Amino acid sequence: MARKISVKQAINEALDLEMSADPTVICLGEDIVGGAGADGERDAWGGVLGVTKGLYAKHGDRLMDTPLSESAYVGAAIGAANCGMRPVAELMFLDFMGVCFDQMFNQAAKFKYMFGGKAQTPVVIRGMVGAGFRAAAQHSQMLTPLFTHIPGLKVVCPSTPYDTKGLLIQSIRDNDPVIFCEHKNLYGFEGEVPEGSYTIPLGEANIVRDGKDCSIITYGLMVHRSLEAAAILAKEGIEVEVLDLRTLSPLDVDSILETVEKTGRLVCVDEANPRCSIASDVSSIVAMHAFGALKGPIQMVTAPHTPVPFSPTLEDLYIPSAAQIVEAVKRATGGKK
Repeated sequence: MARKISVKQAINEALDLEMSADPTVICLGEDIVGGAGADGERDAWGGVLGVTKGLYAKHGDRLMDTPLSESAYVGAAIGAANCGMRPVAELMFLDFMGVCFDQMFNQAAKFKYMFGGKAQTPVVIRGMVGAGFRAAAQHSQMLTPLFTHIPGLKVVCPSTPYDTKGLLIQSIRDNDPVIFCEHKNLYGFEGEVPEGSYTIPLGEANIVRDGKDCSIITYGLMVHRSLEAAAILAKEGIEVEVLDLRTLSPLDVDSILETVEKTGRLVCVDEANPRCSIASDVSSIVAMHAFGALKGPIQMVTAPHTPVPFSPTLEDLYIPSAAQIVEAVKRATGGKK
């Protein structure tokens, strides 16, 4: 039986393994070293939540603390990727992408297309996403749809430590730019993870619960909320299938259509705001390609179309809950099988 580690430890382990195996892998970010190797080493952060703690002792200056300028170090990482390195740049919160979005969507995402397929940009941009951390509107957004909209960017958002490790290793080895979204409220979530190196292909969704009455399609933290809902519904005789997308671009359309054709009903669950979300994208794909399989209207469970509140009470209401998912499944199924 594999040992259990947290999502945060899985990220650290993936970075450690890839830096040990490949000298071209480097890490850049604000406070990812945080005093390691200096008199203040005991206070070394390893990033705002300690994800890279201890890596400087093993890999030295291949981890670089950067100025508080995302445009500078993300641009440097993208340039280094074009010159033979495999940089991993950490945005402290992925919300800060606004400062360096041009480098990401106008440069890195387009190099391969603009240079006839000859340019490679093997860069990973890591960052925290999601609400529930009492970090207010500028540090709590689920911005996955914005990145998914851009051709040339690959977008990953894992839900478990096992997936996190395998997907991050694969992302580092990938020759295209990858936006790696880490839900801050999953950092402490533990699961079984092998010690060695392994990869999970990008673009392959995973059925995390079998069912025959309704399909829930989701990703990230919402996988766990959906599993909670599925357990509640099972007691009422409704068996729900839960599909974890794992990667949002490339998107596993085949698995999406297969589960809907199996159950005939669909609930899309997405922590992002509802307009132009992953939920609306999946809903439109199913409506276009599997409409004949549907036995009822598609349901969506998302955050409201508002900024994330700072008030703890309002923030808890903002995040989609298991109870909301249960009600959506009941609407989709008519309350029974």
